[in-house]
Amino acid sequence: MHGFVHRSGDVAIVDFEPLSGDATDELLSHLANFAPLLASQADIDAALEATARFVGQLSGFDRALVYRFDEAWNGQVLAEWNSGALPSYLGLHFPADDIPAQARRLYALNRTRIIPDIDYTPVDLAALHPDAGDQLDLSFSQIRSVSPVHLEYMRNMGTASSMSISIMVSGQLWGLVACHSRAAHYVSPALRDACDFAVQSLAIRIASQRDSENASQRARHASVHGHLIGATTSAATWSEGLLRASDQLLAFVSASGAAIVEDGDDVKTVGRVPPLSDIKRLIAWLSERDDGDVVVTDRLSEIFDTDGKMVEVASGVMALRVSELHHSWLIWFRPEVVQTVTWGGRPHKTVSENGRIHPRHSFDAWKEQVRGKSAPWRMTEIEAARALRAAIINIVLKKAEELAQLSDELRRSNKELEAFSYSVSHDLRAPFRHIVGFAQLLRERTPGLDEKSRHYLATITDSAMAAGRLVDDLLNFSQLGRTAMASRPVDMNKLVAEVVRSLQPSLEDRKIAWTIGDLPPAHGDPGLLRQAWFNLIENAVKYTRPRAEASIEISGQRIGDISTFSVSDNGVGFDMAYYGKLFGVFQRLQRVEDFEGTGIGLALTRRIIERHGGEISATGEPDAGARFEFRLPTNPKGDRKLA
Repeated sequence: MHGFVHRSGDVAIVDFEPLSGDATDELLSHLANFAPLLASQADIDAALEATARFVGQLSGFDRALVYRFDEAWNGQVLAEWNSGALPSYLGLHFPADDIPAQARRLYALNRTRIIPDIDYTPVDLAALHPDAGDQLDLSFSQIRSVSPVHLEYMRNMGTASSMSISIMVSGQLWGLVACHSRAAHYVSPALRDACDFAVQSLAIRIASQRDSENASQRARHASVHGHLIGATTSAATWSEGLLRASDQLLAFVSASGAAIVEDGDDVKTVGRVPPLSDIKRLIAWLSERDDGDVVVTDRLSEIFDTDGKMVEVASGVMALRVSELHHSWLIWFRPEVVQTVTWGGRPHKTVSENGRIHPRHSFDAWKEQVRGKSAPWRMTEIEAARALRAAIINIVLKKAEELAQLSDELRRSNKELEAFSYSVSHDLRAPFRHIVGFAQLLRERTPGLDEKSRHYLATITDSAMAAGRLVDDLLNFSQLGRTAMASRPVDMNKLVAEVVRSLQPSLEDRKIAWTIGDLPPAHGDPGLLRQAWFNLIENAVKYTRPRAEASIEISGQRIGDISTFSVSDNGVGFDMAYYGKLFGVFQRLQRVEDFEGTGIGLALTRRIIERHGGEISATGEPDAGARFEFRLPTNPKGDRKLA
């Protein structure tokens, strides 16, 4: 007998098998011939066929199959050697239930397993140790008994003996070499070891080829990664950079479409993508999940509510979370790949009346069309996507730091400029007043001046007064950033009434139709808000001067947490092509000869509104009036000082 000893905890287990007459030299010769044969195969498929043929012929079984597991542990026969005594299973798929998880765990622990005869009679264990008992682990025993379900499975296949050898690639169960015979068949330990050596040589070839392919893939990913990072770094935002390199973005992970999402709502797409409504539903679903920053699936319909059109273009999804704070995502899509899978019999089991599970009886080819599945995402693609995500986040953080530094410098420069303008404008007020005063005194003390001299003095007076108004406005503008706000509830109806009343003396005999609606209250600094209203209403009065009857409408409304106010008129209006200049300092869209002003009023108004956390906009049309609208939050979060 052969005796094989292994430890199980604190006890030793001895297996006994009949002594074989296999010649060691002959086995070594077979293995020596197999090594160059395997090395000479052009690809993995040829290597699988060569291994199946070698193991089948050396072991003497009727059929040898190379069986590979997929990501769901379903199996497929990729190669077969057959003596003709058993039907061919080449190309057939088998469900994961055929080799359940506990069996796969044993295959990973103990590479070889043989059942010489399914009609064997089990024998009792001979326990020579008093504590051997119930805790005995027979995982590494070569001749342990077999589950009755598995024996029934073999009978249904028409096989009376079998041997399996695990294909372990990089420490993981990749597949099996499964051998079957119609009659009982015993293989000696030496022959099993020789077959195991051949199979593990195949595993090394598979690992080597996979590593080579992965290295090639990583090199390709690294090249495209460089293009994407270069585009992202040179652009204003990461999304703009990726859009510039849209072809590389799709080629990066062999996707057919992509969506770039910033702040949850801003969605930009390239290639073939689902409808925008479906993308937004997907974003909301992704943002609610708590399963990491990378979500990958090649069967989206199994975990997300999809319709036919979405499945067609987005059966596979790989989503990268770029920012949790702003719900920013980079999502790749892969289309549906419809497959026809040929199973070895219907892939399910039946249960008999007594409740015991029985394997299926038929192993005839049974075809099924698989839908809702994309091409699988390779591990190298997932790794490359993770690396791209890390690089994008680093770029975003770096740009945020640069922006913060630039903002600090800009704030410091603006404060210095504010101080300078405040000092200059404050110091210039007195000289301009002196010029006006002395020009008036000179005109009064010399009544005999000729007409041209009086014209000169009038020009000096008007120019000095205009310069004084400009200095006053500039002083107000510079003071706005230096003055603390005294925020409290403000009655906007009262403010508008005061402003209209203050303008009445300057209206003389003009005809103005005022339409003033009921305005919602606001929260802010009453003095600053009064100045904003004054500037807008005064502009409406000024620019409706050419009209025989001016029409000025003031309205407001509250929607949610925002109060909106507007001033509309039927004046000279403006061209929207010049909208970008409208709120700039010293920017005028009308000739100074036609309408007085310093060009600071609207800039001052915008600054007041923005300090209150709001925003202002305008629409206009030449000779058809203008409308100015500003929005204020009803619950502002304190004073928002501008740089």
